[in-house]
Amino acid sequence: MDPKIAARFNDTILQTAMQRYDIAVDKIHLLDGFESFIYEFNRSDGDFILRIGHSLRRTPAMIHGEVDWINYLSDGGTTVARAILSRTGNLVESIEDGHGDEFLCTAFVKAVGGIAGKDKVNDQLFLNYGRLIGRMHALAKDYTPSNSAWKRYVWDGPENNTPDRQLPATEAVILQKYRAVLDHLRRLPCDHDGYGMIHQDAHTGNLFVDDEYVMTLFDFDDCVYGHFIYDIAMVLFYMAGWGGDDIPGFTGRFMPVFFQGYREHNRLDPVWLKEIPHFLKLREIDLFAAILFTMGETPEDAWCARYMKGRREKIEKDVPFITFDWETLAVYL
Repeated sequence: MDPKIAARFNDTILQTAMQRYDIAVDKIHLLDGFESFIYEFNRSDGDFILRIGHSLRRTPAMIHGEVDWINYLSDGGTTVARAILSRTGNLVESIEDGHGDEFLCTAFVKAVGGIAGKDKVNDQLFLNYGRLIGRMHALAKDYTPSNSAWKRYVWDGPENNTPDRQLPATEAVILQKYRAVLDHLRRLPCDHDGYGMIHQDAHTGNLFVDDEYVMTLFDFDDCVYGHFIYDIAMVLFYMAGWGGDDIPGFTGRFMPVFFQGYREHNRLDPVWLKEIPHFLKLREIDLFAAILFTMGETPEDAWCARYMKGRREKIEKDVPFITFDWETLAVYL
């Protein structure tokens, strides 16, 4: 979290937010949050999540755009954590921080279930994952923000791509690789059937799965206008970790079942498959830059440490994030 934002937060801000959402003192507790303050709270009408962000990171219009998109998806039958109204009927509540800026509060229905464990990594999960993303992309084709001022930014905008700001000049080779893949992807068409609002971070850490394998997606903080195949590549980027020493083999098991569920709701031209490795590389470099910038060469976090091991060399030598014959997946689209 930005130290400036953390320094401005205090108990008065929290108490004001609790009043706005009718939260009792003994019915709220703090959860882990990376960019915002996240709380779980309970009321007589259910269990909810309170997020307190800041205007230094996201403008009120961008937060409105996020929750407008979420509730549009919910109205369309997508299983997402719906945003709820405050006591005064607002989806976004602003609280002055005493420095000329604002803390921005939003609340959501708590998703049912929990993070998928190894016991749920199977074909039923893969199938429902595809259904979830497919329905979201189908609805995206007809989405228009309720207010034109709430339109979210595009995937390649400066708000969304940070390696240029995070990588030091000493990482000249990786900066060159980053700019090359970005230039390639910027030349892709932004057509109605392949481009629209996407989640951009729909990994299993941002969704809960219940005992019936119903999946509920949340944390739309990074939602942007982007290519649908980018959303799919992001799913695969993180799912691939379940493949252990055989990531290509896992990809060959996961993607056909995922696409089986996806095509129940949306069809994607197979021509987009060849862009998966480019979007995987974009995310690989972006994550390398973010970890290096925030945690250094040897992060204490175990997952990040594993990710960074040998990562610079792989990027510099153009080693594919996943070696796979992507055209073989065309029959599943």
